[in-house]
Amino acid sequence: MSLVLLTGAAGRIGTVLRGGLPERGWALRSLDVAPLPDERPGEEQVVADVTDLAAMVDAAEGVDAVVHMAGLVGEAGWPAISHANIEGTYCTLEAARRAGVQRVVLASSNHATGFTSRPESGLLTEADAPPRPDTYYGVAKVAMEALGSLYVDRYGMDVVCLRIGSAFPEPSTLRMLATWLSPADTVSLVDAALRAPAPGFQIVWGVSANTRNWWDLAAARALGYEPADDAEVYAEALIEACGEPDPTDPVHSRVGGQYTLPAFDAEHVEAAGGRL
Repeated sequence: MSLVLLTGAAGRIGTVLRGGLPERGWALRSLDVAPLPDERPGEEQVVADVTDLAAMVDAAEGVDAVVHMAGLVGEAGWPAISHANIEGTYCTLEAARRAGVQRVVLASSNHATGFTSRPESGLLTEADAPPRPDTYYGVAKVAMEALGSLYVDRYGMDVVCLRIGSAFPEPSTLRMLATWLSPADTVSLVDAALRAPAPGFQIVWGVSANTRNWWDLAAARALGYEPADDAEVYAEALIEACGEPDPTDPVHSRVGGQYTLPAFDAEHVEAAGGRL
């Protein structure tokens, strides 16, 4: 059984993966900055900060792959984002390299390209959406992808960046009818990224098979991802509660949705105490 180091194991996605990856045959070494709230059979647990390179090298010793889900979720002030999300990604990749780990899966985000306009027709491929971050958080995801590319080209590693949409138990907004990534599909996507033979450097969209998708899943499917869920089963109730999506509203006309609105600029983030 292959051993995977999972960072951010106590987070929302990390918790989903702690349940789902062992069912796919992966053994886990689960890492978070604080002790995990529970123990699971066969799971190794590590308390460490992903920005502590020495601790990350120790944690990566003897593993077959790394799945990096740690970091701040959502917008924050630059010092916090740059430390947790950029420095944390560097330490994760560098620890994997020093420990001889070939495969790393990185949790990127649609917010790396948030100011991209959604297509009027057809679907966005990864090539249609170069970096256009909508926040400091999005900038950190661009940096994450750039670091992944560097470690592939310079050190010959395999790095798959997942541009995750909205990873929640179920969609709760009209936008999520397009951007939802279900828990089951989250596990399937990460599993595919771990198993794909010699992917080199890949950026793929991380969403379910939503009827209203904005994104082309061909690259993710090429890795072996077969999404099973569709947010459309929630559409009737959401539309009844909120009305039909307005395609001229920036929340629905730009990939990053509300993250592109003025409330997420630096001045508002600082006014909110450095976190939104």
